[in-house]
Amino acid sequence: MSIAHITDLIEPWLNGLPKEALLSAISANSIGFIGVIFVYIFTRRLVFPTIQNTLTKFSPSRLGQLTEHLNKLTGRMAAMLSCVAFLAFYPRVLVAPEWVLLSFKSVGQIVLIVISGFLLSSLVNLAHGIYSQLRFAKDVPIQGIVQVTKLMTFIVCSILIISLLLDKSPTYILSGFGAIAAVTLLVFKDTILGLVASIQIAANRLVTIGDWIQVDAFGADGEVIDLGLNTVRVRNWDNTVTTIPTYMLITDSFKNWRAMQESAGRRIKRALLLDMHSVVTLNAASVTQLQNVFPELLDVGELPQPITNVGLFRRYAEAYLRKHKDINQDCVLMVRELAPQHHGLPIEFYCFSVNKQWVFYEHLQADIMDHMIATMSEFELRPYQTVSGQLQINSRQEQTQRSEGD
Repeated sequence: MSIAHITDLIEPWLNGLPKEALLSAISANSIGFIGVIFVYIFTRRLVFPTIQNTLTKFSPSRLGQLTEHLNKLTGRMAAMLSCVAFLAFYPRVLVAPEWVLLSFKSVGQIVLIVISGFLLSSLVNLAHGIYSQLRFAKDVPIQGIVQVTKLMTFIVCSILIISLLLDKSPTYILSGFGAIAAVTLLVFKDTILGLVASIQIAANRLVTIGDWIQVDAFGADGEVIDLGLNTVRVRNWDNTVTTIPTYMLITDSFKNWRAMQESAGRRIKRALLLDMHSVVTLNAASVTQLQNVFPELLDVGELPQPITNVGLFRRYAEAYLRKHKDINQDCVLMVRELAPQHHGLPIEFYCFSVNKQWVFYEHLQADIMDHMIATMSEFELRPYQTVSGQLQINSRQEQTQRSEGD
């Protein structure tokens, strides 16, 4: 004979006791709730940790990094099993009025939907964690797709909960979305734009985490630390963080320095301004004297006639850069003369540094410029600079000397 309810087993043990029905109901309800708690603790503390530890032993380097995701996953699986056990056995365990049992059923179903949503979210996070360990994950980020998947999961869960509370089919709820489509698009405008932008960014590899980007419209100049569905966070070089809407990287222009970091060198492009009154022609004796001072000039080949000091200086600077160990000789290297300007004659040094690190790069181009400025006087060249401040100082010194003489 099948047992319809757990009280059929409890009542024979309580036969003859006062308030037999009340004690039987209390015992049945206690057994039911304690059983649910036992299922949760047993699976959460014993079953799933054992499985997790066993799997981790096969690949400690990879699965060990996913411990946090696995802990959330096993906890939510234990909660879901407990909820399923409650919904499966509550009619044969709990003793309560019909409306209370129906309330328990509705609450249990809602909790099961919520836990299922969080469980799927944990699975997505776990899949994202596994994907992040792949070699090409940095070049093709999928964080935006992960966030969209979780968003859609909770939207579906919300529809199911609403349909459960209203006792209507989910299709009935979905049919009402047509009337509020415009409002939905308005509310989730940034999310929809971010979704499209995230797909384009991932497909075209426009930006990845760790890239150095420069977005002048938002004052961002630094390293990308987070690439989300709605926002991109950039840690600037002054350690401030700038938040940029993801879709702005598609609709507006920005500069990504990744190509420079992956290239053979970082460009040095600096110019010196020469006083054009110091440009003169040189005789053979002056050229020979400069060749003795700067051996690099012996290898510059035949010089055009007449020889100028600025032409000889350009050839010396180029020869100096070609022998520099920190300059990439496989890239473009030249010293060129730009169009004369009202503030002097620009001589530009164009080359590429082998080391692309910021500090080394700045020191290298500063050392090159220091050397060029120091050697200009050997070629009888003068730099062009504003001297009004110096003239003002000299004028004050002359006035002081006159007053002292008087």
